[in-house]
Amino acid sequence: MRLIGSIIGILSLLVMLLGLIPLLGWINWFNIGFATLGLIFSSIGGSRGGKTMCLVAIIVGVLRLYMGCGVL
Repeated sequence: MRLIGSIIGILSLLVMLLGLIPLLGWINWFNIGFATLGLIFSSIGGSRGGKTMCLVAIIVGVLRLYMGCGVL
């Protein structure tokens, strides 16, 4: 579980960077769910690095959606 959470954390950070590009902000809707899944796996496995990466991806994704009027 620790390895799966870390891999999902790394992938969610990469997708989060892609979601920062204008006109690709809609990707954050999927990435927030994906990063939440990684956060669950990291919590079960006890991986601190995976949890941190997933939390950063979730927070930045929500902020990006909020700034781009994707969240009301």
